[in-house]
Amino acid sequence: MLEVKDLSLYIDDLLLFNNINLQVKSGEVHVFMGKNGVGKSSIAKALIGDNNYKVKGQIIYNKEDITNLNIYERSKRGIYLINQNPMAIEGVTNAEMLRVALSEKLQKNIDIFSFSKELNQICEALELNPSFLHRDINVGCSGGERKKIELLHMWVLKPSLIILDEIDSGLDVDALKIVGKSLKKYLEEYKPGVIIITHSKSLIDFFPNCYVHLFSDHELLKSGDKSLALEILNKGFKEISNTFVISKNDKNE
Repeated sequence: MLEVKDLSLYIDDLLLFNNINLQVKSGEVHVFMGKNGVGKSSIAKALIGDNNYKVKGQIIYNKEDITNLNIYERSKRGIYLINQNPMAIEGVTNAEMLRVALSEKLQKNIDIFSFSKELNQICEALELNPSFLHRDINVGCSGGERKKIELLHMWVLKPSLIILDEIDSGLDVDALKIVGKSLKKYLEEYKPGVIIITHSKSLIDFFPNCYVHLFSDHELLKSGDKSLALEILNKGFKEISNTFVISKNDKNE
């Protein structure tokens, strides 16, 4: 599904990451971890096509080189990013935006009755008040409400690659359970590729078979399974990073 080949990432002339290689297959969950400020969100933005970043290397999606495609073209192909702080958009309601976006994706008019029914069913599953459907996107919403609204958009648009940038940030215990269960159900039904940026064991626990990647000092330092995430959370980024750097240097000598 997604293949990142020898990807180097820059903002202006500053090197953020050098020669990253990564594969995400359909139905897989990949967790990005690393200390604050290391650049995990920058990778997410580069994958969605943010033109503030310059990339060298290749981003292959469903066997197509999308390295030079813009955000619109990548989203049309099914790549979806949920930011840590989803922006508010005044003057456009959730229902209105979703109807237009879905019509554009499917290249046909949307049946209003069935569309409305689907929206209300998704709201019920997310424990989101249906009144949000007719409110401007994320305007006057709490952090938790914004994350649920983004999941509403996900369920309607049905992307095949989902990038979640700290979606668990600002969620209370109950909201985290709703979000985790919703993502797990979507994964089971549609088999997307999923990239999760998180510091939370609680969200990782919903995906016991996930792959974990530790980013540090301009590189993808180590990849593993869920046990790597538990080791990171137990020892901390500094200790675990130093351990892998020493081990890596020993192998190179």
